[in-house]
Amino acid sequence: MPVGLLGYGLTAKDDDQSLTVAASPSPHAEILEYVQKHLAKKEGLDLQVKEFTDYVLPNTATESGEVDANFFQHQPYLDDFNQKKGTHIVPVANVELEPLGLYSNTVKELKGVKSGQTVALPNDSTNEGRALHLLAEHDLITLKKGVGQEATLGDIEDKKGLQFKELEAASVPRSLDDVDAAVINGNYALEAGLNPSKDALVAEDSKDNPFTNFLAVKDGQQDDPRIKKLARLLQSDEVRAFIEDKYEGAIVPSFGKVKSAK
Repeated sequence: MPVGLLGYGLTAKDDDQSLTVAASPSPHAEILEYVQKHLAKKEGLDLQVKEFTDYVLPNTATESGEVDANFFQHQPYLDDFNQKKGTHIVPVANVELEPLGLYSNTVKELKGVKSGQTVALPNDSTNEGRALHLLAEHDLITLKKGVGQEATLGDIEDKKGLQFKELEAASVPRSLDDVDAAVINGNYALEAGLNPSKDALVAEDSKDNPFTNFLAVKDGQQDDPRIKKLARLLQSDEVRAFIEDKYEGAIVPSFGKVKSAK
């Protein structure tokens, strides 16, 4: 998969109908490729999809103008990136959510998660905070008042007898036989044959979720007619149906409105 900036071909500067979007392979590039094959040409849009396997180059390439937009990230990541890198990337259109879910091979329902049991969590800062808020929202733990999305184990006010095992997010699904329950990212759940809508004891709600992934551009490009056209296509009924049919709840449409970058 291409991870650099070579071979980009035409961009908006060369062809008014061409739009190049940087994306991570799954589900972002897959969704864009659906738009490319089934919707874009009918709208006169020459959509080019460039895959990246890292989370830095899509934003730096968008900032420099080497690509016109990107689709791979959520607001907490973007806010942190802009602050640390001095970039000016802003969200344009919410598209999908990869919901975290609480899974278990032994517990059959949420009330079965009890004191003395061990729950595995992803150990990176973004996903651990998400996991702890998911547990708190369902009264499995109590977090200190005012704790934001960056919550850590040290922000738990009451563990309610639970023990926690911190693991790399990609390895959490493999821990299910060794723990009583585990909070797993939607994409890793999908790879492990799990589905938030069917298998999770509880999963994140897509409504107003700050971790919704969106189409993003450099500030000032929001009103580009091609960007507006792509945003509309990404929030179309056709794309909604594609996401629902292909991912079966492991990834869910999460359109709604985006918030301005801080």
